[in-house]
Amino acid sequence: MTPLQPSRWTIPNTGRPLPAFGFGCAALGNLYAAVSDADAAATLSAAWQNGIAYFDTAPYYGHGLSEERLGRFLKSGAAPHAIVSTKVGRSLRPVGDGVRPDTGFVNAAPFDPYFDYSSDAVLRQIEGSLARLGHDRLDIVFVHDIGARTHGPEHKAMFTAALKGAFPALAELRSQGVIGAIGIGVNEVEVCIETMAHVRLDAILLAGRYTLLDQSALPELLPCCERDNVAVIVGGPFNSGVLADGRHYDYAEVPAAIAERAARLRAVCAEHGVPLTAAALHFPLLYPAIVSVIPGARTAREVTANAADMAAPPPASLWNALRAEGLIAP
Repeated sequence: MTPLQPSRWTIPNTGRPLPAFGFGCAALGNLYAAVSDADAAATLSAAWQNGIAYFDTAPYYGHGLSEERLGRFLKSGAAPHAIVSTKVGRSLRPVGDGVRPDTGFVNAAPFDPYFDYSSDAVLRQIEGSLARLGHDRLDIVFVHDIGARTHGPEHKAMFTAALKGAFPALAELRSQGVIGAIGIGVNEVEVCIETMAHVRLDAILLAGRYTLLDQSALPELLPCCERDNVAVIVGGPFNSGVLADGRHYDYAEVPAAIAERAARLRAVCAEHGVPLTAAALHFPLLYPAIVSVIPGARTAREVTANAADMAAPPPASLWNALRAEGLIAP
């Protein structure tokens, strides 16, 4: 299988090149809308057939459902040597006949996800992920959703627990060869910088903070990552869908100002014969520290459209026009 773009980064301790484009599996956990098992399998198959060989998931996505579906696909042998990343930080508690919590995942698996960054919990979380995925090792593991925006007044306690528990536990698993690389998977810029002051990270999975609509990672974080050789993977390049004609921006309704900005972006892209989705996928890779972009998809049609966009880099004239219009940072 030929990758869509050359790799920019080799995963430490594995020797495996990370593809420049991957697949984010949150939608396969029924984010916002239910996806059937058959459609999930077809979507994963379409990704592999279109040259996408990196899959990112998490126990939180569908409360285990995303990992289970990806695991069934991988165990079928349909995607030999696929690269997989997942996350720790949330444990899954069975709800039995109780009410499933509303986390945005429709018809999620019958578990209640709760935060636990302790060493023992993280080891159990990894054990659960390996079982659902049908693997005996993982290429990358991210500590999931640490940060003040996520935890509010509990941030300091949660962050301290991760420093004392999650990161040392992952480092030990890395030394045993169970994990290749260690990082954090977040939606917040500030906690990336905070974590880098305490932990030697291999990678950061940053969702929504270096896109055509939000370049808040640029002033401080990305130069720090470039200096410290921390690879950055960009998740949510469509900002929850608004850059792909979706109805969400950062997991909520699209504000009027964002809708207007997206329309301006679309108009400039159209003048250069470039779909807005293609511009959204390729834009993050203009920055050297960014090694991969991982959009999600709900259907085989969506993932095939993403792959076509991935295979067609926009001309430099587009970026120059967007800068001239003040739509991307100079």
